[in-house]
Amino acid sequence: MVRLADLPDWHREIFLKKVPTLPRFSGKPWARGPALAHRRVAIVTTAGLHIRGDRTFGAGTAGMDYRVIPGDVASGDLIMSHQSVNFDRSGFQEDWNVVFPLDRLNELVRDKLVGASAAFHYSFMGAVSPVTLYEPKARELAALLKKDRVDALVLSPV
Repeated sequence: MVRLADLPDWHREIFLKKVPTLPRFSGKPWARGPALAHRRVAIVTTAGLHIRGDRTFGAGTAGMDYRVIPGDVASGDLIMSHQSVNFDRSGFQEDWNVVFPLDRLNELVRDKLVGASAAFHYSFMGAVSPVTLYEPKARELAALLKKDRVDALVLSPV
């Protein structure tokens, strides 16, 4: 992830102007849960991923839509259609775990450090819309995660 200090002044200012508009959360956990070895974990990424044959991400979705990725997806069946011309795809092309660490999650499950991997994982295309506009889709996604009995997430912001 790039550091603010490494960005050109004009680009740094764009990000800094967004800070006051971001939601505030207390430092307290929202809910306690079981140990990680007993949790069901899903991955949520902003890498603009979808399975082969699913609709691509595009300007019409304004970045607030998401795609469902089955837990048994093969790496060769996962496509990145992120729309930013500044987005570096080379890491994903070399190892999908850079943006979608499903192999690592499955290893943790196999080693009994994590209880289970979710049946489904999710991908947004980040960096397009103001974060405050994501709430309706976040609530929709929360309902899907609850239905899948997910009680922990790996967030992979890209």
